[in-house]
Amino acid sequence: MIHNLAAGQQVFTSNVFLITGDRTVLVDPGNEFDVVPEIREHVDELDAVVLTHTHPDHIGNTAAVVEAFDVDVWGYDPGHELVDHAIADGETVQLGDHAFRALHTPGHKNDHLCFYAAEPRILIAGDLVFANGSFGRTDLEEGNREWLVESIEYVLDAIDEELAELHTGHGPSVTRDPYDHVAHAAKAARMY
Repeated sequence: MIHNLAAGQQVFTSNVFLITGDRTVLVDPGNEFDVVPEIREHVDELDAVVLTHTHPDHIGNTAAVVEAFDVDVWGYDPGHELVDHAIADGETVQLGDHAFRALHTPGHKNDHLCFYAAEPRILIAGDLVFANGSFGRTDLEEGNREWLVESIEYVLDAIDEELAELHTGHGPSVTRDPYDHVAHAAKAARMY
């Protein structure tokens, strides 16, 4: 089960996905709101924190979550002060009840990861792509439009056209034709 704990928050934060099941994981702790009580409404313990990338709106609450639940943090860049364990491109990561393949997707930020589970056809896209064909910013430090386009195409090649769920770093999740939203983002990123 995937819960967006940031839904309804009126602060500068990313979406915060609590994925429950065999391995209860928090994807992107968010920023500027007290996420710990939100987590405790659903679970008593966490097995891990996983980061899509290390922009402040995605990681601001990390220290509070680590302190409250005594968990390690996983991300692409083990050199980052918050990351305890590296996740490599192509590595399999257990989130909830499913095995997700990590996809290194730079362009928005160098340490950006997406996660795709082929069995339930779920994509956790971070800030690579969003609903309605939107795509991540490239005007911030480490942003690179050419890499972003390549990363979106990499994800398109990895996912199934029957994608069932798209969970993004900001805005709504998509459950109706989510593959089309990713394909439109690829086209838009190439054009603009």
